[in-house]
Amino acid sequence: MAKMTMAQALVKFLDNQYVSFDGKETKFVDGIFTIFGHGIVCGLGQALDENRGSLKVYQGKNEQGMAHVATSFAKQNNRRKIIACSSSIGPGAANMITAAATATVNHVPLLLFPADAFASRQPDPVLQQFEQVNSLATTTNDAYKAVTRYWDRVVRPEQLMSAMINAMRVLTDTAETGAVAICLPQDAEGESYDYPDEFFEKRVHKITRTAPVYEELEDALKVIAKAKKPLVICGGGVRYSEAGDALESFCEQFNIPFAETQSGKSACRSSSEYNLGGLGVTGNSAGNDIAKEADVIIGVGTRFSDFTTASKSLFKSDAKVVTINTSRFDAYKLNAVKIVADAKAGLEALALLLADAGYKSAYTDEYKNAKAKWDKEMERLAAYRYGADFEPLIAARDERTIPEFAEKFGTITQVSALSLIREKIADDAIVVAASGSLPGDLQRMWTTDSKYSYNMEYGYSCMGYEIAGALGSKLAEPDKEVYAMVGDGGYLMLHSELVTSVQEKKKINVLLFDNAGFGCINNLEMSNGIGNLATEFRFRDDNGELLGDLVPIDFAKSASGYGVKTYTARTLEELEAALEDSKKQTVSTLIDIKALPKTMTDGYGAWWHVGIASTSSKPEVNKAYENKEENRKKARKY
Repeated sequence: MAKMTMAQALVKFLDNQYVSFDGKETKFVDGIFTIFGHGIVCGLGQALDENRGSLKVYQGKNEQGMAHVATSFAKQNNRRKIIACSSSIGPGAANMITAAATATVNHVPLLLFPADAFASRQPDPVLQQFEQVNSLATTTNDAYKAVTRYWDRVVRPEQLMSAMINAMRVLTDTAETGAVAICLPQDAEGESYDYPDEFFEKRVHKITRTAPVYEELEDALKVIAKAKKPLVICGGGVRYSEAGDALESFCEQFNIPFAETQSGKSACRSSSEYNLGGLGVTGNSAGNDIAKEADVIIGVGTRFSDFTTASKSLFKSDAKVVTINTSRFDAYKLNAVKIVADAKAGLEALALLLADAGYKSAYTDEYKNAKAKWDKEMERLAAYRYGADFEPLIAARDERTIPEFAEKFGTITQVSALSLIREKIADDAIVVAASGSLPGDLQRMWTTDSKYSYNMEYGYSCMGYEIAGALGSKLAEPDKEVYAMVGDGGYLMLHSELVTSVQEKKKINVLLFDNAGFGCINNLEMSNGIGNLATEFRFRDDNGELLGDLVPIDFAKSASGYGVKTYTARTLEELEAALEDSKKQTVSTLIDIKALPKTMTDGYGAWWHVGIASTSSKPEVNKAYENKEENRKKARKY
């Protein structure tokens, strides 16, 4: 037995957790991110100061930001390593709730230790305690219950043992993983208990491949064997299963094209002749054109978000769906014939049955022609420039913004900038993004044969993930260049961990696309009959409306104060020069790219269901509603 405080026992336990996958053993917990406050510093802080073992302590600058770093770190390590996060009571704890939701939606392990009110209640209300009048047992941390996979509150030191074993159970479960919140009352952190030595012994958590059962494989075989034009969807589960090679072999063996979700991108090679690229609302014409004609959809490791399925309108109404997924919940979606299994194990087992049946698809040149058509569109986008014959890629009802922006800020088109960036940065560079129009452009235009180099958070599309996520990827793979792709709106939302990258001497590169506001949502509102309302960064005009001149912001000047090497690019030539010089730097860099509004990609045949007013005095709104209703009739009901 070892007498120690609950916090000391927690630190010792974390330092002895390992995972094993395909026979490879790795240490699971790299360290702890924290912003110390009175709720955590004297308990967990004391334990980390006295004996942290091999755990690293990272200093965050914003609780949400540091938890995003940890989420990205886990994702870049394919969920085999984590950084835990601890916060003080109240607002510090509340700040991590957004990150908890982000991790849970994306099936990424995130271990959180929010400090809590006193278990004894003696000093109630302690500083920053949230008091709920209908139950003194309720605190800020109860809000985590809605966004975590496992939640616990350790009010007695001996409860730590069952709490942490269950936390590890969830964090290492391929189907159920997500955020875990273990709430730590600040007095309980310092209370002592005689913990049994076995609690601190090295634990190796086996992450196993769920094997498919024959009955489900047989059901899937019956469906696919009749398919003339099937389509495979490569989801995030392919990445975490490290099943990219198996998926490519499957598609080659049976002459089946595949398309990628945001989470699945970079699990397979972009150069594969069977890879159509992105699918759905942010997909390209190749993936969407083939998807519309497919008679069987084979979803591998995907949760079928509305962007992937175009709000369930992309696939033919009579198309059958087969799923391979470790999550039974996701496997059941779209009324699918399910195989509850690991992506790699499921594909390999299914391939044996299809081969025995002598199966081949009936495709000839259809998917090759679709890829060739998209290649021409990529060339057009790369050559897209601002000039006398300029036409916006997004229909612009407000004809004022583009000439005003071009005159005052710059003339770089967003799509040509991305094409140039792809050409100039390293082939194995990691790109990170999350929100705005950039995820659509990247899913369509970004190509890579480097495994797991595309870190897109699009399950929650959380503004503020981008720069923190870049730092998490850099901590996971310090030898690679990492680029955060972020809009000016996302940058203003949260960029605190840029300072942490400087502090840790972990160079990240921020490619900041400044289009003077929330350009993606500006497109959405105006295309649905709504006016230019509070989506561009403008001063108030003489009528008190936010329709005055555009607000000029020098992001490069601001970031330079953090010790970041900065650049401003108003032309493609300036962007190219900045990209080349940034490669020579050893400190984090930021390129302030003045990106002309309405120059991002758009459409390619996928509908997105958004709530549109059914009654309006504006004809444009009524027309948008009618269009929505027509598309809704074509979409699957569930």
